[in-house]
Formats: sequence, structure tokens, C-alpha cells
Amino acid sequence: MIRKTSMKDIAQDVGVSIALVSYVLNNQKENRIGKEVAEKIREAAKRLNYQPNQLAKSLKTNKSFTIGLIVADMANPFSASLARIVEDEADKHKYTVLFGSSDENPQRLQKVIDTLLNRQVDGLIIAAPEGSEAQLVALQQRIPFVLIDRYFPDLTTSYVALNNYTSIYSGVQHLIDSGYQRIGMVSFDTNLFHLNERKRGYKSALKANNLPFVKSWLKELDQATFRTDMAKAVRELVKGPRAVDAILFASNILALHGLKQLNALSVNVPEEVAVLSFDEAEAYDLFYTPITCIRQPLVEMGQLATHLLLETIQKNNRLTQINLDGELVIRASTRARNTTHQGNRRPGERSQVRDHKA
Repeated sequence: MIRKTSMKDIAQDVGVSIALVSYVLNNQKENRIGKEVAEKIREAAKRLNYQPNQLAKSLKTNKSFTIGLIVADMANPFSASLARIVEDEADKHKYTVLFGSSDENPQRLQKVIDTLLNRQVDGLIIAAPEGSEAQLVALQQRIPFVLIDRYFPDLTTSYVALNNYTSIYSGVQHLIDSGYQRIGMVSFDTNLFHLNERKRGYKSALKANNLPFVKSWLKELDQATFRTDMAKAVRELVKGPRAVDAILFASNILALHGLKQLNALSVNVPEEVAVLSFDEAEAYDLFYTPITCIRQPLVEMGQLATHLLLETIQKNNRLTQINLDGELVIRASTRARNTTHQGNRRPGERSQVRDHKA
């Protein structure tokens, strides 16, 4: 068994006291220590491969310097990208991140929360699933946490999320301004606030432009079966008696499966139907037509949530709620048709639009 290097080993190597080594390695102020000695201690620690005893450090500071991140599904490109951003940001502040997936299931969420709390994390960043309000209320008495991407308007919690309503509104407005008037939407059948805000933005944009909301054009799929249900939904939208000329997908995972079905039906994008997606995905690059999307500010979202949590841990900061703007990235999948219909932009509506030539 290989013996771990101790502070005593470093002290003997440099020829100083163990207390002095501890003082330097624990980042204490070095006003009373010569810079040369402090540098020798650090060099010896690196050369001898010294690894701090985190358990001992935790007992001394009452902090583990770890945080937990709970996402819906780590396999989802959105969640994976977010995890990387949070991990990198936490590392800048010498924190380690432990990860878990709720699988959109409150029971699974509770299991992951209990596991992370048993690991003595100092705080949590959570993309909470539907039906988890009671768990979050109980968690407020136990540990600092920040909600990310999703929040519950009836709960008083800190969060970093997107203004989903205005983001979708600007996307639908772009479709209308590009000459599309029969616009369908594929979303999930859920009570989650952020997804319902996307549906609300879709309906409001149609109404503001005097276009009809057709109930059969809004497909709400079950989370558990959406992969198999997508084929029927897309077929009805593009091949039914009242075919749409544009489809808005409420998330990248829906868009990926929707594009697969459009391919299977030999439907050309955008000649036969335009496609707009919420969120980006690298897999879009494999599709023959570049996909217009509403890009979430993932980097800003992840960094802000991490900063907010660490500040709450360290300073017990008060409640903070942040809504960010999305960015409409225009590509070939929504190429302009007949632009005789001039849409009515919502007064005061802010929209960031970037035109990507393709």
C-alpha cells in the first residue's frame, strides 16, 4: 500500500515546522512568512504529490467544498453542456461538482438529493422535475440550493432561468415575418412552468398576428412515450387534411426525433415545412438543412447559477431570481417564403436575432 504524503513529510523535506506547512497550504495570509520559504513549501508539496485530506478540512471548516448538480437527463445535450459549464466554473473557486439525473421523476430526484446530502455537499443546483414542489420546500430547511432552467412561480426560491415566453414569441414572429402562417408546435404534456410559457408565447404570437390557433396543430407528447408518439404527431402535422407549413419544436430532444420523422416521410425542409427548434444540438449539423433555433445562454446560465450558489453558501445571500434573454439564430430551415404577411411585433418586445448564412 502506497503511503500518502503528509504535512510532516513536507515539513521534514523543507526543514520547517508542521504548523508552518499547514499555514501556507491552507492559504492563510503570509505576512509573517518569507516568500522564499512559502515557495519552497509549495514546491515540496507538488514534488511529493501532496493531496489535502478533504475530510479533515471539512471538519475544520464545516464545508466539504463540493456542490451537487441535478439535471433531468445527463444524456441530453443541454444537460451535458450545462454540467460542463457548472463544473468548470466551480473549479475556479476550488469546488468539486457531483452529478445526478432525476429522469423527470420526483422519486428519483429525492433519491439523488439524499445521496448528495449524505456526501455532505455544501449546496445544490437543481433542474427540478414536475411535481417536486413539496420536496423543494422541505429542502429549503436543510441546504442552500438554486434552481436552474426551471422554476415554480408559486415557490419562493432562487433561480436562473430563461424568459421562455418572449423567446418563443420572437421565434414565432420570425416564422410569420418569413411568410409562414400555418404554424404547428410539438411540446411535452406537462405542467412545468417553463414549457407552458413556451406554449403561451406560441399562442400569443399567433393571436397578435391575427392567425388562428388550431388545437390539432399543438401536439403535446407524453415524456415516457414521446419517441414512439413522434411519428404520429409529425405525420398528422405535415400529411393531415390541415397540413402546417412550419413546425416549432419546444426542445432539442423533440426536434431531433421530429427531424428523423420528417426524413422518414421524405418531407423537404424548408420547401415543404419550415422547422424552428428551442435549444441547439450538435446533431443538427448532420441534418441536410441548417436548423433555425432559439439559443439559450447556457454559459451565462451555468456560471450565474454557480456564482449564486457559492455566494449563498459563503455569505448566506438573500433570494435572487434571474430571467435571461434567449437568442434567435436564423438559419436555412426557416428561409423566407412569401413575406406579404407583415407580422405585428409585440410592443416593447425585446428580441436578439442573429442571421447565420447557410
